[in-house]
Amino acid sequence: MSQQIVRMQDASIFQGDKLILQQVNLRIHTGEFTYLIGKTGSGKSSLLKVLYAALPLKKGNAEVAGFDLTKLNRNNIPSLRKKLGIVFQDFNLLSDRNVEENLAFVLLATGWKDKVQRSHRINTVLNQVGLSGMLKAMPHQLSGGEQQRVVIARALINSPEIIIADEPTGNLDPDTSDDILQLLREISKQNNTAVLFATHDYRILETFPARIIRCVNGRIYDDQEIK
Repeated sequence: MSQQIVRMQDASIFQGDKLILQQVNLRIHTGEFTYLIGKTGSGKSSLLKVLYAALPLKKGNAEVAGFDLTKLNRNNIPSLRKKLGIVFQDFNLLSDRNVEENLAFVLLATGWKDKVQRSHRINTVLNQVGLSGMLKAMPHQLSGGEQQRVVIARALINSPEIIIADEPTGNLDPDTSDDILQLLREISKQNNTAVLFATHDYRILETFPARIIRCVNGRIYDDQEIK
């Protein structure tokens, strides 16, 4: 039986004092690919920020990758984030470092002391995203799609239990968006990694169907439960 990676119960999501989403009940299991959809400003990003502890959970209960979000503090947030891969719309790569150095930076920050092990892990994740041989490329030498592949490699570096992708195709053309989406679906299947993919691009939902969670009018709705 697959394990629950995300469990939220009667949660309220706030930005400061402003209530964004209420009565949030959410379950995501190991290896499950799920879309989180809704218009811009519907609360998708706020929900994701609670999941990766950029916003506190003020009301309700939630657990992510074995961590109780109501008990998080400055000391254990890094341990939670090691179990998450996060992919944003903006690539946020270090522009003065090549691909290998961008990935090594994360490994060093998360305690990988052995240089040989770091090198092996970097090669493994670049191979997974179809960028083997690009170790020495600088970010400005890469296309938008290639940069997002590096970001996905960075998200994979610590073998996360879930990848949280916040509009990861927002800056890409439709063909490149499809490539990135297919890559994340393959990674989800091959690694048995849950993926929560936030988007307002309804086109991809028809092309690549999967479970859908909708943010509408301050609530979330699971299409699985509606059927």
